[in-house]
Amino acid sequence: MKVVVISGGASPEHEVSLKSGAGIADAAASKGHTVTPLVIERDGSWAAGQQEAIRTLLDCDVAIPALHGEGGEDGVLQGFLETLKVPYVGSGVAASAVGMDKQLTKAILTAHGIPVTPGIVLRGADLTDAESAIQQLKAAGIGFPVFVKPNSGGSSIGVTRATDLPSLAEALSTAAALDTHVLVEQEIVGREIDLSVLEFPDGRVEVGPALEIHADPSQPFFNATAKYDSTATEFVVPAPMDADLANRLRSTAIEVFGTLGCAGLARLDFFVPADGPPLVNEINTFPGFTPASQFPRMWAAAGLSYADVVETLIETAVARNTKVRA
Repeated sequence: MKVVVISGGASPEHEVSLKSGAGIADAAASKGHTVTPLVIERDGSWAAGQQEAIRTLLDCDVAIPALHGEGGEDGVLQGFLETLKVPYVGSGVAASAVGMDKQLTKAILTAHGIPVTPGIVLRGADLTDAESAIQQLKAAGIGFPVFVKPNSGGSSIGVTRATDLPSLAEALSTAAALDTHVLVEQEIVGREIDLSVLEFPDGRVEVGPALEIHADPSQPFFNATAKYDSTATEFVVPAPMDADLANRLRSTAIEVFGTLGCAGLARLDFFVPADGPPLVNEINTFPGFTPASQFPRMWAAAGLSYADVVETLIETAVARNTKVRA
């Protein structure tokens, strides 16, 4: 098939997306597909020019929007592809948009009885008034330490751990430079567990082996440095756990995937406290997809190679498009 891999984008995750796109393109080519890369520059423009990009997309069998963050993972690009009537990998407009908005995701999951990490969203004047923020946190039953992050960000970019008023003020400023809405969440002491959800061409939705994150101990938490630049961060897959916990995480991951209307793939990030239920921290509707990223690591542990995962995504997107047209 003619496969177009789109990467780059205007979000702070531009470089990560380029690496994801390169890996996916190589994998698709290894499966015999004719692959054309399309890059979106940091300013949001098409490197090949808009008209050439449209011509390339209209001539393909399936597009893979391998973008992370704003403009690529939030439904904007998906809407563009829908307008062109180009089949594409992954979730549609609505699920992508909801998944990108962390607080909206939490609100929907909470309404469906799915436990999530407690947090509040701050905007406007509250982003420069840390004392007001503390009062809102108290009203929500949230105390220090907290994590402050852009509400629609990813890759831990702009995320800070705050332990008092001065560090909260600095953290709000850092996150507000990247997003007009800032999420402040209660720190959860417990295990960090990721699950990967993959849809197959016949409509089956399966969950790969769980992955546990042991972040670089020299870093304050699993930040961007620990994710991408550290050799001391350890990913344990399959993560050791009893059958009850494994089943609960798996069923929750599938429930979240269905509740949000996702398609193709997603990575669910959980906190598992020592007491209490697992908490959904966030969902990534197109997670990092370099050969070293968590999503392909989990499926490799299930015996599915990186190239096989990419091929599954392509075949699923084509099958779903065929059903829609029928």
